Amino acid sequence: MDITMGLLLILIGIIAGGYGTIVGAGGGFILVPALLLIFQLDPAVAAASGLVTVLINSLSGVFGYAKQEKIQYRTGLTIGIGAFPGSILGVMLLQLYASSSFTVILASLLVGLGLFLFWKNSSFLKKKAHVPVHERDSISEQYAAEAAIAAVPERTAVAPKSVFLVPLGFLMGILSSYLGIGGGWLLVPVLIYVFKVPTHNATATSIFSLTLYSTVGVVSQLFYGQIDWSIVLFGGIGVIIGSQLGVYLSKLLPGKVVIQMLSVLLVAIGIRMYFG
Repeated sequence: MDITMGLLLILIGIIAGGYGTIVGAGGGFILVPALLLIFQLDPAVAAASGLVTVLINSLSGVFGYAKQEKIQYRTGLTIGIGAFPGSILGVMLLQLYASSSFTVILASLLVGLGLFLFWKNSSFLKKKAHVPVHERDSISEQYAAEAAIAAVPERTAVAPKSVFLVPLGFLMGILSSYLGIGGGWLLVPVLIYVFKVPTHNATATSIFSLTLYSTVGVVSQLFYGQIDWSIVLFGGIGVIIGSQLGVYLSKLLPGKVVIQMLSVLLVAIGIRMYFG
C-alpha cells in the first residue's frame, strides 16, 4: 500500500473510530464498506481486516468509557459469553457464503436499521411539534429527567436480565464475524428500545462487549489467514485516534443525538453500497 492510500485509510479510521465509539458500533460499519468500495478488497478479506480494526477500536474506546463509569459490566460480559460460539460460526459462514450477495446483505441490514431508528426519532419530534405552548415546559422537564437517567453511572443503572442476553450475544457474534462490522450497530438499539438501557450506558456497554466477542472472531480469522495487515496497521492508527475523540465527544452529546447520528449514517452508507 502506498503512502497516499495509507493516509486515506488513517483518515477513514479516525472518522470510523470516532463515530463508531460515540454510537457504540466499533467503527467497522464505516471501515468495511470503505474497504469494499474504495480499496476494492475481496469481501472475506475486508470482513477479516475490518474485524481486527474493530477490536483495536473497541479496546481503545473501552478505557475511556471505563473512566466515565458508563459500562454495565455484567451485561457486557453476558453478551460476550453468548457471542463466543456465534463468532466462530460467523467466521465459518463467511468462508462458505462470501459472494457478491455479501454487499447486498450488508446494505440491506444497514438501511433497514437506519430507517427504523430514523422513524423512531422523527415520530418523537413530530409529537413534540404538536404539543401546545403551555405544555412544552413540562415536556422540557421530561427531557431533563431523561437526560439525568442517561447520566446515571453503571453501578446504579438497572441491567437487563441475563437469560435474554445470551441469545442476543450469540446473534451479535455471528454478525460481527460474518460482516466484520462489530454488531454494535444492532446491539445498541436493542439495548435502548428493548431493554430500556440509557443511551450512553448502551453505547459504552456495546463497546465493552465488542472487545470480547470480536477477540474470538479475530482469533478465528487468524486461522484462515485472510487478514490484510497493511489495512490493519493504517486503519488501526486511525481508529485509536478516533476512538479517543469519540469518548470525549460522547460526554457532550445528548442520547437522542447519538441515535440520530447512527440512523443517518447507516442509511447513507447502505444506499451508497446499493449503487456502488
